[in-house]
Amino acid sequence: IAGSPAGTKIGSFEVKEADDFAYTDPIDGSVAKGQGLRFVFTDGSRIIFRLSGTGSSGATIRMYIEQYSNDPSQYDMDAQEALAPIIKVALELSQMEKLTGREKPTVIT
Repeated sequence: IAGSPAGTKIGSFEVKEADDFAYTDPIDGSVAKGQGLRFVFTDGSRIIFRLSGTGSSGATIRMYIEQYSNDPSQYDMDAQEALAPIIKVALELSQMEKLTGREKPTVIT
């Protein structure tokens, strides 16, 4: 799924790019590959999935959601409500509940 071509529709979102992203350190130029799966949509929204933790067990799956809005009426909304459409897409993409057996996150920040 990380190789979804530009133009792919996922829910109401259109993929601009999707990849297994790498991080380049701005100080020393070192590159850390395999940092997670990233979906960038044409409206500027992003979904990122990455593992956090060390070792082979007990890793945490982190899901990052970002969505741009120029609608001031959304600025004071509860984040879960405002981001509900893209959260739904992220959960469908990842099959999180099916793969982990969890119906909801253990931490929301």
